[in-house]
Amino acid sequence: QVQLVESGGGLVQAGRSLRLSCAASGIDVGRNAMNWYRQAPGKERELVAVIFRLGTTYYADSVKGRFTISRDDAKNTVYLQMNSLKPEDTAVYYCNVNSGQTYWGKGTLVTVSS
Repeated sequence: QVQLVESGGGLVQAGRSLRLSCAASGIDVGRNAMNWYRQAPGKERELVAVIFRLGTTYYADSVKGRFTISRDDAKNTVYLQMNSLKPEDTAVYYCNVNSGQTYWGKGTLVTVSS
């Protein structure tokens, strides 16, 4: 019933920007804290950004100042604007929400070339 569908990933050169989208159904992004995680090859999945119900945000130190999480309640979509991308940002990016249960999208691959 709850579905999260990521899009917007791709191959970009270092220093450029990319915007990821997470289209949600079965939950209201405005009534839940929404999370972006990423998992790089050989690494554990890590939390990179959170937007809380009141609009406050959290960012991992590795992306602070470069990434911005936002939401559009009318579109029921969460975004992750990624600027000044680095090769270290290469990962599969996942949308996530905890609403009684934990739900994950299938992920979208971001590859940053040097």
